[in-house]
Amino acid sequence: MLEVVDGRMLIGGDLVQSESGDWIDSVNPATEEKIGRFPRGNALDCNNAIAAAEAAQPAWGRLDIKERAGYLKRLAGRIREEGDALLKTEVTDTGNTISKMSFDIEAAAEQLEWYSGLASELKGETVPASARNLHLTVREPFGVVARIVPFNHPLMFAARGIGGPLAAGNTVVIKPPETSSLSAHLLGQLCREVLPPGTVNIVTGDGPSAGEPIIRHPNVKRIAFTGSVPTGMAIQRSAAEVGIKVISLELGGKNPFIVYPDADPGAVANAAVGGMNFGWSGQSCGSTSRLMVHDSIYDEVVDLVTERVAAIELGDPLDPATEMGPMNSLRQMDRVNAMIASGIADGAKLTTGGEKPEGRAFARGYWVKPTVFANVHPQMRIAREEIFGPVLSVMSWSDEEAVLDRANSTEYGLTAAIWTNDIKRALNAARRMRAGMVWVNGVGNHFKGTPYGGYKNSGVGRESCLEELLSYTEIKSIQILL
Repeated sequence: MLEVVDGRMLIGGDLVQSESGDWIDSVNPATEEKIGRFPRGNALDCNNAIAAAEAAQPAWGRLDIKERAGYLKRLAGRIREEGDALLKTEVTDTGNTISKMSFDIEAAAEQLEWYSGLASELKGETVPASARNLHLTVREPFGVVARIVPFNHPLMFAARGIGGPLAAGNTVVIKPPETSSLSAHLLGQLCREVLPPGTVNIVTGDGPSAGEPIIRHPNVKRIAFTGSVPTGMAIQRSAAEVGIKVISLELGGKNPFIVYPDADPGAVANAAVGGMNFGWSGQSCGSTSRLMVHDSIYDEVVDLVTERVAAIELGDPLDPATEMGPMNSLRQMDRVNAMIASGIADGAKLTTGGEKPEGRAFARGYWVKPTVFANVHPQMRIAREEIFGPVLSVMSWSDEEAVLDRANSTEYGLTAAIWTNDIKRALNAARRMRAGMVWVNGVGNHFKGTPYGGYKNSGVGRESCLEELLSYTEIKSIQILL
């Protein structure tokens, strides 16, 4: 059984401390109790990890695709076998509810298996560029690629994030989040057991100490990041100062959920609560945090949503009955509270939540009640800025053109939801949305093979699809002169 007290980094097949000897404490966000620690990696650790990945890549890249796929399948199997230990660590370390986080464990294994099967699609082309010669392309790995992982789904994003790069023949350096990195140690143990040394390397630490040296290393040309818009922009700036790199970014969202007058208010209310991802305390970039409801059913929807959100059960994230846990960190809690205060100051109507829950169980920890604001106007901060917390803003509309424009009015463009029984209206609205994923009469669902990523400042590149796998390769043209 896997167990964490003091975490270790995985470098070149060895589980190691940082060269500096420094540590970062990991805190249970539900109780503020220390539950472990992990190394504060530095530039030397990053250089060692990248060197190990470089040394391992030629042999890994020369393996038959079936062999690489076999390694991914074995790693997926070990994740399932150690699922209980991984799940308990993730829940305790992130504050996400066990009922929701259990899906992350299975998703991590499924994505590895999916990419193992997709690897045979790494195909080149023949090009009829001339009549007498043969012109063809082949896809080749970059070499060493980096994956920077957020705190809301640390294990799932780390495991999913290595599937495409490894299938394509790259070796990987993972930088886990500054909080909630204990599962990275467990994943490191499994990778050490299953994969050739140096194929996957994991360097923990904060952004300046560990993230920056990886981003700026000249031999890491391909970087993938999931997180906030400001950090994504900083990565682009930093990488551009040292060379030309290929960067994919899956960033924030202020996602609209547009409800037409023919939609069923009860179904809308259920979807609106589900789309806010309260099981992750609203800490999800895809959360549909702007609920835009037609005037004719606005009051009914507000009442139903308020009733459902007020009934959400807060408590111990390890209890299967708990529907929402704490925020991930003190910093996240402070930001959410500041945004709630701004909503009140701007004149939005607080219909439920907006404060810390009462009782001894919530005396310590980073707790915020799930919150709903009504009468929200587009110029308010809670209508424009990503909160990344359990705060839903509800606004009314009467003019279709105006609401479609309003839905596109923020800097974000990750997801959107359209609810109507009129297929023409639905398709028109879906085409108008400047977002990378649009649900019609649904919300939050992800299906393997459908690209996920954002427009505008919500990112660049697509994940969980064939395009992601191909993005970890470079194209070489070969001209055979006959």
